[in-house]
Amino acid sequence: MKSNVRVRFAPSPTGYPHLGNIRTALFNWLFARHNNGTFIIRIEDTDVARKVDGATESILESLRWLGLNWDEGPEVGGDFGPYFQSQRLEIYHKVAQQLVDEGYAYKCYCSTERLQKMREEQTKNSAPTGYDRRCRNLSNEERTRLEQQGITPVVRFKFPLEGETRFNDLIRGEVVFQNSLMDDFVLLKSDGYPTYHLANIIDDHLMQISHVLRADEWLSSTPRHIQLYQAMGYEPPIFAHLPIILGPDRAKLSKRHGATSVLEYRDLGYLPEALVNFLSLLGWSLDDKTEIIPIADIIAHFSLERVRKTGAIFSRDKLDWMNGIYMRALTPEQFTAKALPFIEKGLPAEIKRPISRDYLLNIAPLIQDRVKLLKDTTELVEFFFNDNLTYDHNMLLGKNMTWSDVVRAIERTLAVLHDITEWEEKILEQLIRPMTEELNLKASQYFGILRVATTGRAAAPPLFQTMAVLGKERCLNRIEKAREIASHKAAAGT
Repeated sequence: MKSNVRVRFAPSPTGYPHLGNIRTALFNWLFARHNNGTFIIRIEDTDVARKVDGATESILESLRWLGLNWDEGPEVGGDFGPYFQSQRLEIYHKVAQQLVDEGYAYKCYCSTERLQKMREEQTKNSAPTGYDRRCRNLSNEERTRLEQQGITPVVRFKFPLEGETRFNDLIRGEVVFQNSLMDDFVLLKSDGYPTYHLANIIDDHLMQISHVLRADEWLSSTPRHIQLYQAMGYEPPIFAHLPIILGPDRAKLSKRHGATSVLEYRDLGYLPEALVNFLSLLGWSLDDKTEIIPIADIIAHFSLERVRKTGAIFSRDKLDWMNGIYMRALTPEQFTAKALPFIEKGLPAEIKRPISRDYLLNIAPLIQDRVKLLKDTTELVEFFFNDNLTYDHNMLLGKNMTWSDVVRAIERTLAVLHDITEWEEKILEQLIRPMTEELNLKASQYFGILRVATTGRAAAPPLFQTMAVLGKERCLNRIEKAREIASHKAAAGT
């Protein structure tokens, strides 16, 4: 362990951040916070052709939403900027030329067409694919002739042809690669932009990165980076390659397993605290049994020793369950504040805006235990706001009842409710519950009529609490409409 921990999350804005990206950011952030270190954001935007508009903003917004604040990087600055690689091209050119001058790299003049044909031949002959090093040992005369033809070369690293490249990974232990299996990879492209391998190494050194925590897919690139560090005379950081995230089918996590970007989870109504807890357990554990862990405890106990080597299984069902746990832990005030934007957006346009926060605060205790995603709140609360209830009228007719029974029950209820001066849950229950005997109905039959009449649903929050929140006028109006329906049915003999 290096005493001064400095880690970075270095995304490329070639797409919107998915769970794998953000899990890597989270582990870096947790490692920094646990060790009182520095968490840095660096935008690796040198792949100009694949850059996606808005991707950088989406990456930063995702981190902000999850509470993964950064100590250096875009928007906050720092002593090691700029933090966009597109603003650091001069640095990369200087180092690339230095590597060429010192014999660690060379200029390659091979055309795209030649490289494509080379790869096709290698595939045809079942040979390992990779650059054949044609330009590695060109004479000065040959290079001069090629440059006079106006060819813009790339710069390739001169990888050692023999021996081994070894490094210690904090998760996987000692890792060994045979140098003969590596090719001479590109450092600087013909468009003047560096590849990931060159820019990443230079920036990690100049930004004094102590530990590189990254996805397992970069493990095979690490020997390239170790050799580059040695060629440049830099001390390499400590590496830790994080386990891959797999879908329930144990295939690599992809779009078919869930939402495609982190902000989609926000827009579906997941809580950031729940998603952080869930992502923390994709590859790391506290004690192999505890699943609901406050962020302060995750930070306090986070260590790479408890990060698994094997792939972590993503389960949408588990995420939904965990989100429900966090949802129920909110105070009614917190739940109302988080649900209100979803309800404002989701309710039908004819419902008056703005939605009353106080009214919603009264509704919150009735629905909060049933909510897994905030987007679900709209459907659960709509009948509290929409007086044009639409439902199957036959829902009013309980088992073994006639429409005359329904009319009689409703008319007796209206007579009692009209006289109530204090419209409260306890008073409503005290008056209505005993009427089951008077009407010679089962509670399920009688309460079912009132539930459908007042909410338009067969399943709804507790009846008397719901009626108390709806208010006297709303309830009487809705029950009166149900009486008209039942009377018409009774008269028609249906």
